[in-house]
Amino acid sequence: MQTWGGGLRRRPVQGWGSKPRAGVRPPGELGAGLSPSADFPARGPPCRPAPRPRSPAGPRSARTLCSTPQREEKRGPHGRMQTLLVRLVALLGLMSRLLETSALTGAPWGRASRVFLSPSQVKDRRLGLKVKDSNFTLGGFPSLILAGTIHYFRVPKEYWRDRLLKLKACGFNTVTTHVPWNLHEPRRGQFQFTGNLDLAVFISMALEVDLWVILCPGPYIGSDLDLGGLPSWLLRDPKMKLRTTYKGFTKAVNHYFDELIPRIVSLQVQEDGPIIAVQLENEYGSYHMDKKYMPYVKKALVTRGVKTLLMTADTGQDLTGGHVKNVLATLHLRSINKATYETLSSFQGPSPVLMTVYTASAPDGWGALRHSLDPHHYGALLTEDGDYTPEYVTFQELFRSVTVPSHNLSPNEVHRPPQPESRPRVVYKPVAATYYMSLWDALPYLDEPTLSAKPVSMEKLSVNQGSGQSSGYILYETAISSGGLLTSRGHVQDRGQVFLDNLYIGVLDHASTELTLPRRSDYEGSQMLRILVENQGRLAYGPDINKERKGLTGDIYLNKSPLRKFKIYSLEMKPKFIQRDLPNIWKPALFQPRGPAFFLGLLRVGDHPRDTFIKMQDWTKGVIFINGQNLGRYWNIGPQETLYLPGPWLQPGANEIVVFEEWKSALVIQFTDSPQLGHVSWDSPRCHGQRMQGPAPPGTYALFCQVGAWDPCTQPPTLLLSGAGSRYASGESPHPFR
Repeated sequence: MQTWGGGLRRRPVQGWGSKPRAGVRPPGELGAGLSPSADFPARGPPCRPAPRPRSPAGPRSARTLCSTPQREEKRGPHGRMQTLLVRLVALLGLMSRLLETSALTGAPWGRASRVFLSPSQVKDRRLGLKVKDSNFTLGGFPSLILAGTIHYFRVPKEYWRDRLLKLKACGFNTVTTHVPWNLHEPRRGQFQFTGNLDLAVFISMALEVDLWVILCPGPYIGSDLDLGGLPSWLLRDPKMKLRTTYKGFTKAVNHYFDELIPRIVSLQVQEDGPIIAVQLENEYGSYHMDKKYMPYVKKALVTRGVKTLLMTADTGQDLTGGHVKNVLATLHLRSINKATYETLSSFQGPSPVLMTVYTASAPDGWGALRHSLDPHHYGALLTEDGDYTPEYVTFQELFRSVTVPSHNLSPNEVHRPPQPESRPRVVYKPVAATYYMSLWDALPYLDEPTLSAKPVSMEKLSVNQGSGQSSGYILYETAISSGGLLTSRGHVQDRGQVFLDNLYIGVLDHASTELTLPRRSDYEGSQMLRILVENQGRLAYGPDINKERKGLTGDIYLNKSPLRKFKIYSLEMKPKFIQRDLPNIWKPALFQPRGPAFFLGLLRVGDHPRDTFIKMQDWTKGVIFINGQNLGRYWNIGPQETLYLPGPWLQPGANEIVVFEEWKSALVIQFTDSPQLGHVSWDSPRCHGQRMQGPAPPGTYALFCQVGAWDPCTQPPTLLLSGAGSRYASGESPHPFR
């Protein structure tokens, strides 16, 4: 027997290879939002246009249903047809699963509606979510789970209720969310569970709008976060073995769980809360470095009071490696074939088969055209600022057709709140960046630099109370007395701009490892060699996450001799740095200065700030801050041209905009009321080598075509569909997409 389900997921803009950028700031699933951390929402790879990223081999986690529509009249017949096909694929895929389930059980479509339960319909929650043969049950009734993922930390807190209500209004009865360790413990021993990181409030709010919760506490969550959500200070240990039972790692996990788990145990369904299931880790089968690790995570949760249903989540090919005894194994719909179900049945028996996620598209890269079937709607349900798309209506109509309660359950009814209205957007008047301050002028006024004989990576700097530097930039200075060949030998992670005093020389990155410094018979005394290194994001998956240290990770050579005696400045540029540490030495910006510099402008708004989009037209590359809050990165090589600015980040009256521009500014900051994600490379529908091999099992959605490009500011939702199903039967499946 198996349940039926499927999910939608996308991936963020990536840089070289398949490395996700640090702190990518997609808004939460099914909604818009920004990362509340001071980490840079990464915006791109090295200076050269990135090649199309290869398919990742490591784990990915559930994402959101967000897209960015453009004006309908600009589509043309070709665009409209492609959009229609995309919607039909999604709709027919879900309908086929319903038809298969109904046909194989001999039950009408109404059978599915009987098992759609929300918290308000379950009076006795003491039993929680259970597995009974091939079914899930809640309060003793067979239960259908339709879940969309919302990452609370990627949505402004002021918009949490709006996004949850839109999830509910679409027809979902469950929200899945992941808990990012790196945001909750940015410095070792210092925890943050307030504001945009108030997990307990988010979970309680989900219950208020009548949604169940599936919680993914990690410690590793993937989610295209820096190190998959693991804090970078773990890498201060040169022997660190992440996601294993290495004592240095488990000690840190235990300390984190001691803070996290007590905050959520009272919110479990058995305590009249909404949490019906907790996921252990994320796709550990693809990592599988330590067979004792997953049992350790299970024990760490159970001994701290987690008593709701536990589950794992792995792709088809990695199912065995991630399995834990007496824990429900669920599937990310990738690399699945008939043997997957045979393997699942061999160690799990006649249990529900829960499909949690499938990958809907490949990522775009900086400097390349967007790859999409449709430039206006790429398969998501909401735009990044929370507006509705035609896809939302399509899924809403489908869910309504199969989840209307039967008369046998009266007076319990599937209750959906009124669909929230779209929030208005505004185009603010352009803002002049009237003042600037070069990075070189600011250095003497910043925190004392670190003096070191050799280069030191940012993680090992003695800053942030011994936790090192997590994100941003780091500047290395050393005096040289001659020119010649400067060689990095791959020790620049990820992109380093090289200067002689204030003179720009070039870039050292993953592709360029050598630069020629001007040769002079005799430098007048010495010149200052400066290397400004940008952390563009740590890997989110795979065994190489243990190596993801940033800055200068080894020696730099001049004419084959290693350079020594460095002065190292931490330029993390978190809110504290922007709000208080910048000195008051601003100069009038009467021209366009070259080189790294800060620019200051004031945006004045009325009593009711509204959402808008910033367009950095004619600027080059850098980062934007609004009232000290990191908004994101921009880069003129595209494809993305705008950054979403949510209204709650603005205040009535004057709002301070600080831009850190790496090269050339435009001195004017523009606004628009619609996102501009770049031009589209019109591709025919493509599948990514993830089709079923052989007959598809009943209830399995086997089509894995790219349905659009992923916007770095949005993410697609997880669509979890599970419930009563039919016994697995071998042979041909009636599925139309095989």
